[in-house]
Amino acid sequence: MDKYIDGFLLCVPKANLETYKKMATHAEGIWREHGALDYREGVADDIDGEGFASFSAAAGAREGEVVVFAWILYPSKEARNSINAKVMSDPRLAEMCCEGVFDVKRMCWGGFATLVGN
Repeated sequence: MDKYIDGFLLCVPKANLETYKKMATHAEGIWREHGALDYREGVADDIDGEGFASFSAAAGAREGEVVVFAWILYPSKEARNSINAKVMSDPRLAEMCCEGVFDVKRMCWGGFATLVGN
């Protein structure tokens, strides 16, 4: 069975990066506990190379924001659907508040079937 990936692209104000990191670390534990195989979040370091489309532009980064690229790996799409249902009903997730840390409405999200690297 092919593994499945949820991918995320978002902007976080630089001033909120430590708060966001704490939220993401907490979220990682919840997703892994419910069965995610891997959970990664990275902050932009080298993303706007000459001659390439810009991650900053794709994310809609504004002055004073950093781009975060994240993904969660699941055993399969079916497992992802089951795991995410458990995560979304987990009261610990409700304790986390994104409001004021980053703009959720500007976050890009999508599910991806594995093409290479199964």
